[in-house]
Amino acid sequence: MILNNQRMYSLPKWSLLLVVLSLTAVASAGEPPKKSAPSHSSNSSRPAQHSAPAQHGGPSGHASAGARAPSGGHAASSGRPASGGGRSAPTQRGEATSHAPSGGRTAGNAHTPMGGHASPGGHTAMPGHATAGGHAPEGGRAATGGRMGAGGHTPAGTRNVSLRGGGSASLRKNGQIRSVDRNGMHIDHGVRGGRTVVGMRNGARVVNTGRNGGFVQRSYVNRGGHSYYSRTYYSHGSYHVAVYRGYNWHGHAYYGYRPGYWYHPGFYAWGYRPWGSPVYFGVGLWGWGGAPWYGFYGGWFTPYPYYPSPAFWLTDYVVAAELQSAYAARADANADAAANYDDGGGNAPPQASGAATLTPEVKQAIAEEVKAQLAAQESQAGQDGGSGGQATPGPANNNEEVPPALDPARRTFVVDNNLTVVANGQECALSAGDVITRLTDTPDADNTVNASVSASKQSECAAGETVAVKVDDLQEMQNHFAEQLNNGLGELAKKQGTGGIPKAPDTSTVASDIPAPEPDKTAEKTLQEQQEAADQAEAQVKQEAASGGGQ
Repeated sequence: MILNNQRMYSLPKWSLLLVVLSLTAVASAGEPPKKSAPSHSSNSSRPAQHSAPAQHGGPSGHASAGARAPSGGHAASSGRPASGGGRSAPTQRGEATSHAPSGGRTAGNAHTPMGGHASPGGHTAMPGHATAGGHAPEGGRAATGGRMGAGGHTPAGTRNVSLRGGGSASLRKNGQIRSVDRNGMHIDHGVRGGRTVVGMRNGARVVNTGRNGGFVQRSYVNRGGHSYYSRTYYSHGSYHVAVYRGYNWHGHAYYGYRPGYWYHPGFYAWGYRPWGSPVYFGVGLWGWGGAPWYGFYGGWFTPYPYYPSPAFWLTDYVVAAELQSAYAARADANADAAANYDDGGGNAPPQASGAATLTPEVKQAIAEEVKAQLAAQESQAGQDGGSGGQATPGPANNNEEVPPALDPARRTFVVDNNLTVVANGQECALSAGDVITRLTDTPDADNTVNASVSASKQSECAAGETVAVKVDDLQEMQNHFAEQLNNGLGELAKKQGTGGIPKAPDTSTVASDIPAPEPDKTAEKTLQEQQEAADQAEAQVKQEAASGGGQ
């Protein structure tokens, strides 16, 4: 029978019988075997690696670990490999799939991961999103803080200005600067304030993430055909240095965080395996009770009531660290944030849909990412920890290698700082602690991939929106996540055996074969010089825009 405008038209009875028999045969052939979800109680539950996911099959089906959303009820519209370390067999785009290698509840079950009923692998599947296309080239990139990600379209009313002597600028409807490209320097202004400047100075890559901080990156050593770089971060008078490994992928350079030391593999394994009984570790033990950031984000972030494994403890640690960063970044952006958004029609920025809260489903996705990274570090520590040998200075010819941000097994990203993207033709903001899910694996011509906003705070990009995000920005989120996770392991190593936390195996460390150098004490001066150059470039933009220049 054919259904059209709610009216039913009849076919001959033999035709109807053939249709019914055909549909029955197809359904029977496509019905997969059902698999039971693993239990929290398994003490040897390592995150799944390269496992083929079970198909969705009624009550025992698993929700997608690679397509998560704050609220469930829908299967992902594009087959994506599962997060949490389990590399699932990919499906074709357009298939309605709902997979997970590690178990959990089916889509639509708004469960709490701490309740002891579902396994730590349970996720709510995200609705499918259309591909965001037509990205406007932005040139350059901003590494952290105030980053401008290319969206589905250039915001309506954007004005481009060609600068005398070379270079270009993009202006918002209200005449404020959106971006500038001049003499190899790229400047971004976030929709809610904050400026990021990226460029090269004296052979170093220099990134200003605000008026009071940024980093200077220099070539460091070559080891095993890979280039390693030192980054000296400077903020409010303090220095911090870390090592990053270079990746080349399709003609673009990326930089991945590398720990300066390794724990013994058993400690990483302890981190993702369940404790024998849950650990109650309240806000008082965390020390967050009187913290201004905790009061400010109290409606957004709720710590777990108890922790069935270290991975959930580390999840709260990482999220809390990102929110502390978000709170600090607000102070740097407050000067121009109020006046910085104007769509030309007096409209407010896009609002987050529904209540602004970090849901259990999204926190579950973060916990899966924690477990996956712990498993990866366990393997890497066994290979690289204390391997010794001499590093040689200078660059290397890196082979083509997918950066961590594009790893098919990695889907969940916690935003590490202010980021401006475009959704439905309008700019909107994301801030540290928001969560996005990468939807596509292959960057487009503008080096962007599609992502869905899984969780966002009030007055930011709406949850469920599809936006295009620079792969560089995703990589910096991944870097910050990895560094915060490493910091969290250090805190957990100190607290194990106290406060109800079970005693851990060997928590001693082994220095990396590529230890971090001393901080570059010229970083402050270099960052200041770049800020001054950016001020001069913006003064020229404003002058030429006022005189009617541009196109």
